[in-house]
Amino acid sequence: MRKAEVVRETKETAIRVGLNLDGTGSVRVDTGIGFFDHMLALLARHGGLDLEVEAKGDLVVDGHHTVEDTGICLGRALLQARGEGTGIARFSHVMLPMDEALALVAVDMSGRGFLAFDAPCPVERVGDFASELAEEFLRAVAVNGAFTLHVRLLAGTNGHHVLEAIFKGLGVALKGALRVVGTDLPSTKGVL
Repeated sequence: MRKAEVVRETKETAIRVGLNLDGTGSVRVDTGIGFFDHMLALLARHGGLDLEVEAKGDLVVDGHHTVEDTGICLGRALLQARGEGTGIARFSHVMLPMDEALALVAVDMSGRGFLAFDAPCPVERVGDFASELAEEFLRAVAVNGAFTLHVRLLAGTNGHHVLEAIFKGLGVALKGALRVVGTDLPSTKGVL
């Protein structure tokens, strides 16, 4: 089973992430930020991931530390659960529509963390979530998960729909890239 558990405690946050790459989309998430919980649930459900997130953060300041540190933990969990990457597809992409919104999300489980983000949200906040935190979360996941992530917003005027397309798209792309398709390491270098 490709599973991982990551715990991170700082003066600002206490995060625990449990992850099963071969799950059914079972989700138990509590970050104290309702809209962020919704996005994590969508990511897991559409990624076929079993995901548990318990996060306590300094929300009296704002959501930044909680969102970024959750991304750090999720990225580390993805990397641990993936292991060496033997047999995985490695690459995947999706153009995911959500009503008027359309997001392109592409991943390469390359062993190199990188985010290219061109997806401006048309609103500053969606519920209790500052929309600029989506980029911070995605960067933390990609860098700590050691994978390349490209996110482009191709259309969208509703902030909720824009962010939903991105998070669902990430789930679908991760599911495709992490699926086991063989027994070889998908790299000419011999390592991801």
